Amino acid sequence: MMTHPLLPKLRELRLSGMLETLEERAQTARDENLAPVEFLALLLDDEIDRRTRARTERRQREAGFESPKLLSQFDFAANPTLSKRLVLEMATCQFIARHENWLLHGPTGTGKTHLATAIGYEAIRRGYRTLCCSVHRLTADLFAARADGTHARRIARLGRADLLILDDFGLRPISAQGAEDLYELVHLRYERGSILLTSNRAPSEWAEVFGDNLLASAAIDRLTHHAQITCVGGESYRQRERQEGAHRSRLSTGEPEASRDASREA
Repeated sequence: MMTHPLLPKLRELRLSGMLETLEERAQTARDENLAPVEFLALLLDDEIDRRTRARTERRQREAGFESPKLLSQFDFAANPTLSKRLVLEMATCQFIARHENWLLHGPTGTGKTHLATAIGYEAIRRGYRTLCCSVHRLTADLFAARADGTHARRIARLGRADLLILDDFGLRPISAQGAEDLYELVHLRYERGSILLTSNRAPSEWAEVFGDNLLASAAIDRLTHHAQITCVGGESYRQRERQEGAHRSRLSTGEPEASRDASREA
């Protein structure tokens, strides 16, 4: 295909990807006696699909996800208090279209980051620009950006995203400067873009994270307005996997149950 006579023309029109399916579509057109316009429509559909896939893959890379997590992989059985209906509703991303927020809180290891990442993937699939970052890394990056003169540009980029995922809010202390940057982001995005925030602290503790009562009040007021607040309960995934791994290990070694019970009592 790299020597196809149409290649220079397709390159000039930035349509060289059409060569991937050109021969296949030409054969289909011959077999099914398609009109020229129908043949062209097939090629254009292929090009649109290719560009959509490429854009989705690029946005997934740019989003900053630590690891791929999909909604189909989420264990709802381990979170009996979490409404699956609510999660599936949020996965439609209508809350993003309405510029609303989703605030997830609950114990460590219960799947908050998994849910946030999965919704991020859904948002990208539906054409929304998404960025994801832990609050600690975000504030550290913005602090460093002040030194190299890129702070305004980074804040603007964070403000333009349709969905901004802020992970692990309150997990680590935030500096006074970090609290100001976080407030600026919340203020910038208020009723303009959605925030999906995860925290292992209860909402009643969020004000403490800012360290400034006035700043905290202004930020939380904007953050929780037009927001769905959801508690993600259940047992820690990591602890459960550790226990299951230990159980499988004992079974593989043939250790009797009585011996295990005696060992635990000791």
